[in-house]
Amino acid sequence: MPQQCLLCAAASHAALCAACYRRLPWLIVPCCPQCALPTTRGEYCGACLKRPPHFDHVAAACSYAYPLAELIRGYKYHGTLALAALFAQMLAATAHGNADAIVPLPLSKSRLRQRGFNQALEIARVVNRITGIPLIRACRRVRDSAPQATLPWSKRRKNIRGAFACDADLAGKRIAVIDDVLTSGATLDEIAKILKRAGATEIQGWVVARTLPA
Repeated sequence: MPQQCLLCAAASHAALCAACYRRLPWLIVPCCPQCALPTTRGEYCGACLKRPPHFDHVAAACSYAYPLAELIRGYKYHGTLALAALFAQMLAATAHGNADAIVPLPLSKSRLRQRGFNQALEIARVVNRITGIPLIRACRRVRDSAPQATLPWSKRRKNIRGAFACDADLAGKRIAVIDDVLTSGATLDEIAKILKRAGATEIQGWVVARTLPA
């Protein structure tokens, strides 16, 4: 049944009408293939060359900017769960890397109780249905920590250290980690480290939005 576009209120058969979908801040400039920060010709950025992260590649659909940022906040903090299908569609259209399995970024038990759902898991479920790539909940959060968004970038790596554990045998597998936003990359780097210890050979980050430097 027709519904209203969440941005312009026009009649739509999806969360966004076609016009608003096209106007999202798609990340179409050349980017570092490892962390998805814009670079001049798509070369590796200086930060990834100086300190290579444990993850191998990031596919980001959009930059974290208006109006997508408001949609993501509504999804995460106000339970607009219908947006999970939109975000999954964006990822499926953007992430062209080959993966043997997708792994949603896990939430801590306290954050899950507070929010009522894991935003990464809901997106991953739809990505699984669209792509057919198996969804495995291989990781769990074993240590609670302050929300990364509340900390300066310089403190995020220490804050997330030791937060994850992996219970699966991932020997030889290429894993795509699903999340909504990538900012400093510290969380993805930490979970990539744990997944590679479990035997994964390649870690890709599939994110709806990439925060870009001001």
